Amino acid sequence: MSIAVAVKSLNEARPDFKVLPPLSLYIHIPWCVRKCPYCDFNSHEIRGAIPEASYVDALVADLEAALPLIWGRKVYTVFFGGGTPSVFSASGIERILAAIRARVPLAADAEITLEANPGTAEAEKFRGFRTAGVNRLSLGIQSFDPRHLKALGRIHDGSEARAAIEIARANFDNFNLDLMYGLPQQSVDEALADIETALSFAPPHLSVYHLTIEPNTYFYRHPPMLPADDSTAQMQQAIERRLANAGYWHYETSAFAQPGKQSRHNLNYWTFGDYLGIGAGAHSKLSFADRIVRQVRRKQPKQYLEGAAAGNAMQEQYDVAYGDIGFEFMMNALRLGSGFPVVLFEERSGLPLTAVLKPLEEAERRGLITRDHQRVAPTGLGRRFLNDLLQIFLPEEQRI
Repeated sequence: MSIAVAVKSLNEARPDFKVLPPLSLYIHIPWCVRKCPYCDFNSHEIRGAIPEASYVDALVADLEAALPLIWGRKVYTVFFGGGTPSVFSASGIERILAAIRARVPLAADAEITLEANPGTAEAEKFRGFRTAGVNRLSLGIQSFDPRHLKALGRIHDGSEARAAIEIARANFDNFNLDLMYGLPQQSVDEALADIETALSFAPPHLSVYHLTIEPNTYFYRHPPMLPADDSTAQMQQAIERRLANAGYWHYETSAFAQPGKQSRHNLNYWTFGDYLGIGAGAHSKLSFADRIVRQVRRKQPKQYLEGAAAGNAMQEQYDVAYGDIGFEFMMNALRLGSGFPVVLFEERSGLPLTAVLKPLEEAERRGLITRDHQRVAPTGLGRRFLNDLLQIFLPEEQRI
């Protein structure tokens, strides 16, 4: 077969789905009180009053326009992300959830998560969010140390963080605490102190992230003095040991959970499930019988509001290239400590396992994965060098 014919055949190849993946719904609330210097998310500082009612109208219009793409499919999880979704009123969140229930089949036991900040104003709303139908709260603590909170540009202090956690515990059986390590001038002992404080509240779930400097952030333009790589590696190892000893399962690169308390929404991402994203800058991944489609909504809130009102909230939509599907699956599934069942690859990607057999063999040869006829999982080495592992699954012309 000539190279030209082979390329043509690859371009014409399409995934083949027997059963569509589970579906989640992501809702983006783009406003926050203050933009953090490390944040590269689509978030915008509040300038005057938030157009909450108009934005809820836009979300409902966006959802209605997308209904033909997901018609009849049950939604298993809902996630309000941002920005800071807790800047919205409880009644606003309730209105959004009512609109969702009226338009899509929402699972009776759906996990409904809302991200919140520990500031006093947000904490006072927690009971209202629970009444509105939110059943899982994710608190952006980042640190309890006042020096580190100041360096991160956070608007809460350690005492507000502790008070917010207490209020969250009183209203939610299921909640997550976000923490960061590798902070400016942070020591290993200080990183562990944050973990100990978090553990004193017995959170069902902890997300512990290494601070990374991302383009288009204040820290990228004005880099802070960060701990040396050896020091952050010690932090990571010490944190993982401490949480393991406390009974938390390190089930994903940055996620730790008590038994049965994994984030169902994020697990759907990591197992290459589908998600519809509505709201400014939201992303979607939707599977059909013979293709996978990705979408991006308009990023700027004003443009999104105008576009949604006109029935055109979309900024971009495209089919995922056949040759990229295997990499996209692995980019998610290999973040999981236990890896994935072999049958899941075919179910969620629509491809035969032979499509990734060559990179699987290379990754195994390099000691980055273990595999048998039932499961593929990253080794300890593969988890430490995840980017190197994922490079193997990129189409050859895209490898660095």
